Amino acid sequence: MTGSRANAILVLNAGSSSLKFALYGANSRPSRKSLLANGKIDALGHAGHFTAISGHGKKLVDEELAPEGGAPATHQLALERLLGWIGRRYEHHRLVAAGHRVVHGGPHFAAPCFIDAGVIDALEALVPLAPLHQPHHLAAIRAVASLHPELPQIACFDTAFHTTQPAVATSFALPRALQAEGVRRYGFHGISYAYIADALPHYLGPKAAEGRIIVAHLGAGASLCALKGRQSVATTMGFTALDGLVMGKRSGAIDPGVLLYLMDARGMDSAALSDLLYNHSGLLGVSGISDDMRTLLLSDQPEAREAVDLFVYRAAREIGSLAAALGGLDALIFTAGIGENAAPVREAICRACSWLGLEVDPASNASGGPSISAAGSKVSAWVIPTGEDEMIGRDVWRLLSRQAA
Repeated sequence: MTGSRANAILVLNAGSSSLKFALYGANSRPSRKSLLANGKIDALGHAGHFTAISGHGKKLVDEELAPEGGAPATHQLALERLLGWIGRRYEHHRLVAAGHRVVHGGPHFAAPCFIDAGVIDALEALVPLAPLHQPHHLAAIRAVASLHPELPQIACFDTAFHTTQPAVATSFALPRALQAEGVRRYGFHGISYAYIADALPHYLGPKAAEGRIIVAHLGAGASLCALKGRQSVATTMGFTALDGLVMGKRSGAIDPGVLLYLMDARGMDSAALSDLLYNHSGLLGVSGISDDMRTLLLSDQPEAREAVDLFVYRAAREIGSLAAALGGLDALIFTAGIGENAAPVREAICRACSWLGLEVDPASNASGGPSISAAGSKVSAWVIPTGEDEMIGRDVWRLLSRQAA
């Protein structure tokens, strides 16, 4: 990882209609201070729109992709434009690797890895387990390979952090043959949880960081993870990212009998059920107003209040479940969009968890912490910003350094 130019690592998060990116200087371990730029290309499938800001928040790009002949923008076109822009804008940097967020690593990928033909085949085989995410990750990987075949690519998995869970935490009460086919609990948001696990000693101290901790990753997608020794013990998401908490547009945990009823009484097929559960449920479905917590907190409509109350109730109830899995609770961590920014939601969840010995300090909570628990609280509560892009950058840098050594 040496040379006349500074090194840089590109982090990519490909979705169905957008490609998010972050570019880090990588002569040392990537951090917020070494962030060169980040942004996204959205409206894929349409005209495409490219925006980017510097690590200091300066606007760098805000333009349409304008594909030739009016054809819809693709991941291939988006990456061609992005890599070209990086080459021109950061000509004094040498791009040494691209790191990809990959939602599903199945039972076998327990750590980030270099991508080769065998890994691509394995990820392709996992498409049925994550049909709404995996194909887009693969599209980005293949696009980078075609544009820069010499550039190392590394996959970082949202499921990998949870491979430390015991079998009892990952099993469904289904016939064993289905378990052998991969029908089990996997858990997601693992890159975010890995970042928080790394950050815990800085906030809680080395000893307390190893205790019984629940991390609440609350955003448009929401889940909880129970940590012990900074390793995943249990989590609320399961076979898919639909399980567990109420989310922006996703239902969270639901009686499977409801789905059987909708199939029999409403004639809904798998596509219709998928659309309902992923796009029209959660905060949006309950409120009928918005999937954005900020909008709901400002609304005086009773339906908005009911959606927020259900979000809080389910989060508090699942915290109790994970505390049981841990055998107690020492600290509760809030992170992600809602967790980091919605003080009323944090306070309501903490008050619902007062039976665990958690007392919130209203003033500290209103100011965003990082510590938001009252003096003398038996359980501490914290607000810790997550850094998924940074975590991917660190993992890529670590693998490259190991390879060079």
